[in-house]
Amino acid sequence: MLGAMASAAGTASVHQVEETLVATLIQLIVIILAARLAGAAAAAMRQPRAVGEIVAGLLLGPSFLATLFPDAAHAIFSPASTPSVQVLSQIGLVLLMFQIGSDFEFGHLRTARNKKAVLYVSIASVGAPLAIGFALGQWTAPILAPGIDPLVYSLFTAVALAITAVPILGRILREYSLTRTDIGVIAISSAAANDVVGWLLLAGISAYASAHFSLAQSGWQIGGLIGLCAFLWFIGRPAIDWLIGRFPVADGKVPTHLMAIVIALIFVSGIATQKLGIFTIFGGFLLGLLFHRHTTFVEAWRGQVGQFVLIFFLPIFFTYTGLRTNVLGLDTAGEWMWCAIIFAAAVIGKVVPVYLAARFAGLHPGQATILGALMNTRALMELIVLNIGFSLGFIPQDVFTMLVIMAVGTTIMTGPLLQVLLRRAGFEARALVEA
Repeated sequence: MLGAMASAAGTASVHQVEETLVATLIQLIVIILAARLAGAAAAAMRQPRAVGEIVAGLLLGPSFLATLFPDAAHAIFSPASTPSVQVLSQIGLVLLMFQIGSDFEFGHLRTARNKKAVLYVSIASVGAPLAIGFALGQWTAPILAPGIDPLVYSLFTAVALAITAVPILGRILREYSLTRTDIGVIAISSAAANDVVGWLLLAGISAYASAHFSLAQSGWQIGGLIGLCAFLWFIGRPAIDWLIGRFPVADGKVPTHLMAIVIALIFVSGIATQKLGIFTIFGGFLLGLLFHRHTTFVEAWRGQVGQFVLIFFLPIFFTYTGLRTNVLGLDTAGEWMWCAIIFAAAVIGKVVPVYLAARFAGLHPGQATILGALMNTRALMELIVLNIGFSLGFIPQDVFTMLVIMAVGTTIMTGPLLQVLLRRAGFEARALVEA
């Protein structure tokens, strides 16, 4: 009797797993194909593919599909598969952040010709938006975020305005043949420094927020992060050097043993930062920084693992963000007014300080304007920050939607604005491209 009951329970469990698997697979099919189509459409309009993938995520959420075709949306994005998709999106982010960390090229920061401009632009592109974002948060907290700690809300808003999306910026620079120009070197180096500072600030803010405002607990967490960084720098770097030497890349391919070890290390690093209360994705980013000197490995990893991450995992994250974003939820003139204010503050807070810093460093007006437009790119990194703040409960739904609109809008405007600025720069633009 007991055996029959156990067998029946086992059969039901297997059936439930199969149903969840099918629901998840249906969702993944829609996400991957929609992302590829939207990415191709974006590329045809000379926008980065990621822009199309972000828009696809928004269209699959309550901003379009769930409102116009609620039955279809419920059938595709079944609640049963939601936990599985959330886990997949987070695994993808951990792997993506490793790739972003490993892609950072800090060598440009030591170039004498550009050091002054990189320093000034880096400070301006972080400091000014942080100050403006914090002031904006303090101003809007009682109006847009009642009941939420105004300090933490303001801090998340500040980081959200300060961040620059290095991966998207890199794609834009390649699209416009600016990667080997002075302006391209300054932009990508400043963005790299910008994001390092932004991620460190985000880590500290997350530690503070997750500690339930215990200063002592936050101190231990931040101290633990510093200790982890020191361990990775002084012990992790030599260990990685030995590992790369022990399993060298051959014929542009990462050895399977090395790939397995690196993936395990990424997850271990993610677990370490999660235990510090700073989210797993930051661990992937920290570990990636240890590999940036090994360019052969980075290129091989990008080809073997990175493409799969971009094609499979990244659209899942964009769609997950889209499912949490309801543009139609902003249904009053007042809410759209606040959205416009946030958008304007984000653009002005980046472009103007970067322009002034670049001019002070000796760049020509046309170069400074182009640099300001480039540094205004946010997209992916911004969405990661927003999802963290939203998950913690320190960014309310409507503000989350406004900031997502800002992240997408500032990225979409970069390409067309850059085309106009390059044409207007005339001889200066040709010099930039031909340098």
